[in-house]
Amino acid sequence: MSAEPSARRIAYDALRRIESHGAYANLVMRTALGSSELSDSDRRFATDLVYGTTRMRRACDTLLDRFIAVPPDDGTRTLLRLGAYQLEYARIPPHAAVSETVALAPKRTRGFVNAVLRKLSAAGPMRWPSDAARLSYPDWLAARLIAELGADDATASMVRMNEPPPVTQRVDGYVQDLSSQWVATAVGAQPHERVLDVCAAPGGKSTALASTGAHVVAMDVRLARIGLVVDNMARLGASGSVVVADGTAPPFRAGSFDAVLIDAPCSGLGALRRRADARWRVEPSDIDTLAALQRRLLVAGAALVRSGGRLVYSVCTLTAQESVAHEIPDGFDVDTSVPEGTWHPYRHAWRVLPHVADTDGMILIRYRRRT
Repeated sequence: MSAEPSARRIAYDALRRIESHGAYANLVMRTALGSSELSDSDRRFATDLVYGTTRMRRACDTLLDRFIAVPPDDGTRTLLRLGAYQLEYARIPPHAAVSETVALAPKRTRGFVNAVLRKLSAAGPMRWPSDAARLSYPDWLAARLIAELGADDATASMVRMNEPPPVTQRVDGYVQDLSSQWVATAVGAQPHERVLDVCAAPGGKSTALASTGAHVVAMDVRLARIGLVVDNMARLGASGSVVVADGTAPPFRAGSFDAVLIDAPCSGLGALRRRADARWRVEPSDIDTLAALQRRLLVAGAALVRSGGRLVYSVCTLTAQESVAHEIPDGFDVDTSVPEGTWHPYRHAWRVLPHVADTDGMILIRYRRRT
């Protein structure tokens, strides 16, 4: 019987799937750790290696390429990144970082991996070619964030999104980022109101809304994802209805809800600390596609709000194109009252930046239908 794989072996195998096969880091680690017998400390170590190496991929490559004359094969590149992350960011003692990483290499590349990592461990301070390389972001993304936020806030946000996110729990035990909790609070759900959560999966905001005593209808277009809503409602004892439907063509009559929440699909550029691989997955064209979808969701959701009711729109991104650039729905006014949480005014919206409140970056807009 083979020995239980080490934390580094599990991390390396996960990184190979992420880098070469396009797998999602969170899903890969859920499967890998679920079938392992690692101790809690080794589970945390493996998770940090995978998420950290994935976030810092570009920076690791820049550090390594000083000592590489011929580009290595993909598997060797992954090993080198894993070693570089341990040396430069995880602060693993050099002997352990190098020797344990080299042990994962096949015999034919072991000498090469050993030589490169030893050179890195002995190298002096790095002269970075750019802040984007130093902070490990694609050039287009770093430039976009600077254009959206200004250089100081963009840099501070990028630094913070390279750190693991804090774990915050609601009083019912559900783990949810504070910014998402603030969005649910901003709906202002009251007992016996009818509230629609348009893009509900996995159900964090739906269950928070249900805890107010409102009757919540949780809707999502994806059948597999709506199962997560059902599970979370059952686990938390939340009552409500669950519907599989397209938010751009909802199966409800006009004006049938007191409040509608659209936590819209977005580029996720405010939550990159939580989605380790997203910075390498998102393309500029994705923002255009998502903005078009968001506009359709807003139009459809607005039609469902009764006279005097509320429409709440949120995205865990930082781009104007996905938020304040959308037209105010016909028949609605913007609610300018200050919402609960560490929000700051952003045109007719409210925004929180990752480094300001140590949360995901989020944009919130609240509308009220005229009576």
